[in-house]
Amino acid sequence: MSNTEQNDISPGIVLLLATATGLIVANLYYAQTLVGPISAATGLSPGAAGLIVTLTQIGYTLGLLFVVPLGDLLENRRLIFGGLLFTSAMLVLAAFSTSAWLFLTAALGIGLGSVAAQIIVPFAAHLSKESTRGHTVGKVVSGLLLGIMLARPVASLVADASNWHVVFGGAALIVLAVALVLRAKLPPRAPASNLTYAALMASLWHLFLRTPLLRRRAAYHAGLFGSFSLFWTVTPLMLAGPQFHLSQTGIAIFALVGMAGAVASPIAGRLADAGHTLMATAAALALGVVGFALPMIAPESRNVALAMLVVASIVLDMGVAANLVLGQRAIFTLGAEVRSRLNGVYFALFFAGGALGSALGGWMYATHGWHAALLTGMAFPALALVYWVTEYAGHAAGQRKVA
Repeated sequence: MSNTEQNDISPGIVLLLATATGLIVANLYYAQTLVGPISAATGLSPGAAGLIVTLTQIGYTLGLLFVVPLGDLLENRRLIFGGLLFTSAMLVLAAFSTSAWLFLTAALGIGLGSVAAQIIVPFAAHLSKESTRGHTVGKVVSGLLLGIMLARPVASLVADASNWHVVFGGAALIVLAVALVLRAKLPPRAPASNLTYAALMASLWHLFLRTPLLRRRAAYHAGLFGSFSLFWTVTPLMLAGPQFHLSQTGIAIFALVGMAGAVASPIAGRLADAGHTLMATAAALALGVVGFALPMIAPESRNVALAMLVVASIVLDMGVAANLVLGQRAIFTLGAEVRSRLNGVYFALFFAGGALGSALGGWMYATHGWHAALLTGMAFPALALVYWVTEYAGHAAGQRKVA
């Protein structure tokens, strides 16, 4: 039976997939506001603290490149279930870690297994009718964004009420529960593909070379996601430091306020539907630059400086949320038979930017201070904006030729 002849995906399954995606992707972000206590407990030096976030993102990038494409080859439900069991085991390892090398190993594994979230998104697209596919994917991606935004404050609140070990132990139980529910509720989906794994991997390079839209959208979001990762690696350290003296609960409240940036997602979707993707992308990248400029002009007053930092977090999150929607919407128009591979390459490329941002941010903050870290963070979306100018120039030239 073709996808257009079958019943459309039910609202209950959409809600389940959106919730599952958010809970899975949250595993990538729990450590961001806990860098300080984890470093202290495991003996990690301040200069290497960024590795806590970086290795999770490296693991996720590896999974996006080598695991997610299997969604075009292997039965999807089984692939998701196996990935979540592995993730749960890595979260248990993180919860019981007492040394830096053990926690960093777990962090790499958490990232690798959490790519199950990016197998779920194309799965949702497959289960939907063509006429409702964009709406369904939008809802599932909204769940993903909610998971990203909530992970940091939830981790801080739980750690403040108990300790960081409980955060990862609780996450292990949640992921195990998600795995069991998805296994029970999802229908099987076996892709009709005769490719070998080697041929599947080789096709990623061809997709990258032959899809200019993929390369451009990945570059834009690598710039924004690099700045986003840098911000949430160094800002909790700054907030807990001598200038602000915030507790984990205070940092959690700060991160919760930053969630207001998620309002940009539906706005970006409507702008894209109206044919304004090009200018909306420029606005999203500009918000990334502004998000790092604001803390640099803050006065000495602690309260005003903290308020400026709150506004900066909202502005930055707005830019990231809007650009993710713009990019995801564009990528899913490129072909159903390669959807998992396109999604994997897209996320892998911009998560590589995130890994670079968190590593560079941690090092810059430890060695050169807060303002140097802010300037580094600003450089990521600024470079992406320079690249956007080349697209705008090409678009303007095309319009002049038509005229």
